[in-house]
Amino acid sequence: MSEQNTSESIFGQMNAYGHQKIVFCNDPDSGLKAIIAIHDTTLGPALGGTRMWAYKTEADALNDVLRLSKSMTYKAAVAGLNLGGGKAVIIGDARKDKTEALLRKFGRFIKNLNGEFITAEDVGTNPRDMEFIRMETQYVMGVPETIGGSGDPSPITAQGVFMGIKAAVKELYGNDTLAGRSVVVQGIGHVGENLTRLLRDENAMVYVSDINEERTVQVAKKYGAKAVSNNTIFDIDADIYSPCALGATINDQTINKLKFAIIAGSANNQLEDEYIHGRRLLEQGVLFAPDYVINAGGVINCYSELMGFSKKRTLQLTENIYEATRNVLRLSKAESISTIEAANKIAEKRISDIKKVKSTY
Repeated sequence: MSEQNTSESIFGQMNAYGHQKIVFCNDPDSGLKAIIAIHDTTLGPALGGTRMWAYKTEADALNDVLRLSKSMTYKAAVAGLNLGGGKAVIIGDARKDKTEALLRKFGRFIKNLNGEFITAEDVGTNPRDMEFIRMETQYVMGVPETIGGSGDPSPITAQGVFMGIKAAVKELYGNDTLAGRSVVVQGIGHVGENLTRLLRDENAMVYVSDINEERTVQVAKKYGAKAVSNNTIFDIDADIYSPCALGATINDQTINKLKFAIIAGSANNQLEDEYIHGRRLLEQGVLFAPDYVINAGGVINCYSELMGFSKKRTLQLTENIYEATRNVLRLSKAESISTIEAANKIAEKRISDIKKVKSTY
C-alpha cells in the first residue's frame, strides 16, 4: 500500500467515526508504539484508558482505538459528565514489553497534548503504570490512593454494571430484585469478581467462567457461585448473561444460541456489529443493556478524581446509571429501535445541544 493510500485510508476512518485527532507515538529507544485517538471534545477534555495489547497488525490497533474512543464520548455523554471521549493503545505484550522508560515516554506524548487528552488504566495497564505516566504529566487519573488518586476503579465499575442489571430486570420483570435470578458472569477479573460479590449478596444464582480455570474455581468457591467452562456458556439457560472480558461475544455464531432474557455486562463493544446485532437482539426479544451505558463507573471514578469529588459523591453518580439505563430502555421501547440505537440517540442529542450552546459564546 502506498503512503498516499495509507494516509487516505486513515483520514477516511477518522471521518467515518467522526474523530478530531489521532496521534501516532513512536520511540525506538524505549520500543514505544502507541496511538492516541481523540474523538470529540464538545463536552470537555477527552478521557480514556490506555490499553496495552499485542495486536496482530497496526491496522487492528487503529481500528480498536477508534471504536473505543468513540464509545468513550458516548459513555461520558449518557452519564451526564462534562468529558469528551478518547482512548490510547500501546502495541506490545504487557507481560514482556512494558517498562518504566516506555510508559514515561508515552507520558511525554500525553503532556504535549496540553490537557486535551487525559488517560487512566485499561486492559494491560494498572495503577502502578499510571504512576510512571504521572511522573511526566499531570493528565492521568486512576493513580494509587497513596499519592492522592482514586485507586482501582474496578469496584465502582462493578457497582455501575450491577445498577444496570437491576434496571434491566426492573424493565423486564416489573421489580428489580435479583434474589432467585440466574446470572452468567463471563470473565472474572477485578470487575467480574466484584460484580459476582454484589450479585451473590442479593442471593442471585451466579455461574462464573474465565479462561483461567484455576481462578474460576477459586472465585466460585469464595462467593458460593458455580464454575462453568467458557465453551458451555451458551448452553446455560439463565436469566442474565454478563460479559465482563473482551468484546464481540455477541456475533453471528453466538446470537442464535442465546437462551438469556437479558445481556448486561462490563465488556466494551459486546456486539460485533452494533446495528445488525442490536436489531437482531430486539427482534429476538433479548433485552440488551448497552455496555457503554452501564460500564461507565470507571470513567465516573476518573471524573470524580479530576473534579476532587468525595467517594460518597462518586457512588451517587454511579448509582445514576440505574436511571440512565431505564431511560435508554424506555426510548428503545417507545420508538421500536434497538437499545444501542436508543443510547446513541440520547448521547448524540446531549452533544448536539451543548454544541449549540457553545456556538452562542
